Amino acid sequence: MDRRTFLQTTGMLLAGAAYGQASVGETGRDRKAGGTAEESNPPLMDLHVHRSEQLTIEAIVAKSRELNMKIGVMENVAPWGITDNEGLKAYIEELSPYPVYIGLQPMAPGWSANLSPELIARADYIIMDPQIVENGNGYGETIHVWEYNAYIDDPETFMERNMAHYMNILTGEEPLDVFACPLLLPCCIQREYHSLWTRKRLSAIIDAAQAKGVAIEISDVARVPHEEFILMAKRAGLKFTFGSDSRNHCVGRLDYCKRVAKRCRLTENDFFIPKRKERG
Repeated sequence: MDRRTFLQTTGMLLAGAAYGQASVGETGRDRKAGGTAEESNPPLMDLHVHRSEQLTIEAIVAKSRELNMKIGVMENVAPWGITDNEGLKAYIEELSPYPVYIGLQPMAPGWSANLSPELIARADYIIMDPQIVENGNGYGETIHVWEYNAYIDDPETFMERNMAHYMNILTGEEPLDVFACPLLLPCCIQREYHSLWTRKRLSAIIDAAQAKGVAIEISDVARVPHEEFILMAKRAGLKFTFGSDSRNHCVGRLDYCKRVAKRCRLTENDFFIPKRKERG
């Protein structure tokens, strides 16, 4: 099962639990943080879209016009994507003529070692998620969080290693604009979401993102993060983005994003908006 299929089949379960917990725990201060519901008017931008055989750049541009929505196109910096300066330069030059934001999505810390800082700087933004956790269980296995059969023998031990991975990304020296798909857990421990994501852990993530000036992605396909985390991040002054993680016709489907943004009274000022770079 690929990553997007897993996220689609598990996101609804996670979102239901998240909404229930957040609504019960919402305080007067939380409700006040964003003003009135009428003030909620977030910019509709999908900053997490991938090209594929089913979704060409021409189809992405057509979808952008159809929806009147700005779109950011990602390419992974990974063994299956960009691996060197030649590949990075070709990617940027290929997309530059199109009216889209050009993004990079590294998959592991250390990603920039073989790439030119000048070429990296030509991308409009960099997004990274924490979904590959090395040595994530007692069997020394690398955990791919999106896989339905990811095996967690001890949830607390996994969370310690998971948090170390989060901090490695958020406190590293490599450039980062958006922290993607935060708080997603492997399927086998999703029912323990609210006991594992303690207030202390949520605060540590927010503090690290705040220190680095990193925005938080609200992921439509994974339906994370939940309302409590978004309100905490908003009070800390963090910015947000919407992302569909689409590779097909689902580009711009941001139903969860819009719904939770309205509940949290996010406004235009709460969002990170990339600036399209000069690439001459």
